[in-house]
Amino acid sequence: MNNELKVIADEVYTGKVVRDGKVAVLYSPGFGAGWSTWDYDNGETLVFDPMLVKYVEEGKTEEMYEYVAMRYPDTYTGGLSDLTIAWLPEGTLFRINEYDGSESIETLGDVGWIKA
Repeated sequence: MNNELKVIADEVYTGKVVRDGKVAVLYSPGFGAGWSTWDYDNGETLVFDPMLVKYVEEGKTEEMYEYVAMRYPDTYTGGLSDLTIAWLPEGTLFRINEYDGSESIETLGDVGWIKA
């Protein structure tokens, strides 16, 4: 198996794209509609989907919509056109916040916790 096929097979198996120790995380920063935060059933899958990462990297918007319609038929696609990739170190604890449709990524280290 050539190296490119092995990488694709690994991504499909793990459900994540990992490069140089960083994981691709999909989120939609545009206002109006969220992406994973608006889909309670598939949210975590939508954050990491390797095919969506590929389409975002290649700027293939039409293919992205076709793929989502096939793979996630009940998912609202309002935030799809604004999808962006954030690369987080493997093992990073994070959450995706949404305000007025705009998603942002917050890591555990971003929060200034106060201890009682």
